[in-house]
Amino acid sequence: MKKVLFAAVLLLGMQGMVTAQTMPSLKDLINSALQQDATLKQQTLENQLTRLDDEKLKDVFLPKVELSGKSGYLYSAATLRSPEITIPPVANVFPGMVIPEGQLDNNLHISGISALADAKASVLLYSGGKVKYLKEANKEKSLAENMLMEKSRDEVVTAISKIYDQFALLNESANVLEKGKERLEIMKKTADKALGYGLITPYDSKKIELAQATLDSKIIEYEGKKELLITQLSLLTGIEKERLADIQPQLKPMYSTASGNTIRERAEIKALTHGINAAGYKIKAEQRWWAPKVMAQTSASYFGLYNNRISTSDPLLPGTGKKLDWHPANIHVRPIVQVGVGFKWDIFDGKEGKNATTRARVEKQILESKMKDAQDKLQLNLANNQTNYRIANAQIALKEKSREIAATALTNIEKEFRYGTKKSSDYIDAENDLENAELEYQTAIFNQRRAAIELMKATQSLDIDKL
Repeated sequence: MKKVLFAAVLLLGMQGMVTAQTMPSLKDLINSALQQDATLKQQTLENQLTRLDDEKLKDVFLPKVELSGKSGYLYSAATLRSPEITIPPVANVFPGMVIPEGQLDNNLHISGISALADAKASVLLYSGGKVKYLKEANKEKSLAENMLMEKSRDEVVTAISKIYDQFALLNESANVLEKGKERLEIMKKTADKALGYGLITPYDSKKIELAQATLDSKIIEYEGKKELLITQLSLLTGIEKERLADIQPQLKPMYSTASGNTIRERAEIKALTHGINAAGYKIKAEQRWWAPKVMAQTSASYFGLYNNRISTSDPLLPGTGKKLDWHPANIHVRPIVQVGVGFKWDIFDGKEGKNATTRARVEKQILESKMKDAQDKLQLNLANNQTNYRIANAQIALKEKSREIAATALTNIEKEFRYGTKKSSDYIDAENDLENAELEYQTAIFNQRRAAIELMKATQSLDIDKL
């Protein structure tokens, strides 16, 4: 007996796990849609570029090391033109002489295999303060992009929750239609008996059949709308249609606590605030165009000649008859070391710095104008959503009262139809009234949830757990 009970409990648990896997919750749908949304993906990639810019600014002060070298055949020729040279006499030792112009003319030739290596290192010590302000501007830009992503997330949540509620509205509509169909089947049996007794006409009986056919067509229409919603939701979330077909949400009013909130937390306001801050830092950065930049540098070089020949076309000294023809094995010049600190100071840059500063100021003024415009529009949007929310709540109470009246009217007409004091057309009209009242009540709940969500969005207080 215990084994049987254990197996039953295990089977129920497995069924629960399968149900949980095949019926995603609203939160699951939203999380999947957030991962699939193209706009959010693009904004995330753009934010990654901003962070890369920030890393680039940080790396400005890292040392940069460069190593270069080359080797090849070297040939060089130089033509020496000697002027007239006068050598004055030296007491009674040397009478002096004059070497005519061109007497010492010669051509010098150098050839061999050359090698050159050079290693350089530099590091920026002071950027004039520009990098510091650019880093702050980039940080504010990143925060602004994060705020805009919050707005995009809210749009995704709104879209998915609307489709989810449309599922619930369709399910409630299906329930209303099924209940109406059951009532019509009962009344059809009653009508058939009344027709047999001659209490009603065949025309009255046919009206009930027509009402049944009308309900059947509405049920088929419901299935088509549901399939369309499943396809739409599958595209937005990436979840298989088979799993989405089992969703059975319910429509319940959602009461917002955001009616007393303000627009200060709106993502657009925060994004523009960070944008204005970034523009302010950019102005400060551009204003530093005149500040000197200081950099430390060092280098080490090597130069060598191998298998050389250094020669002249004529004798070095007139009358000696000996030309230069030297074959040194190799010649090295090493090391050539340089260490120092350099600076660059733009005294006048052709007004580039001034124009860049002016441009940054204009960009800040544009953002400030957008801020004022956004505050006005968002404030109006909040007032409109608060009004719509109050109206939507009132509509629920009104439609609920209409539903109660229609249900009471149908009950009374049903009794009178059984006693033959009402025609089938009266009953069908009452049935349609109840059906419409039920659907209007569910639609009122759907609209109230939309109004509550829009009100929460208007104050940036949209919470998935409240949906």
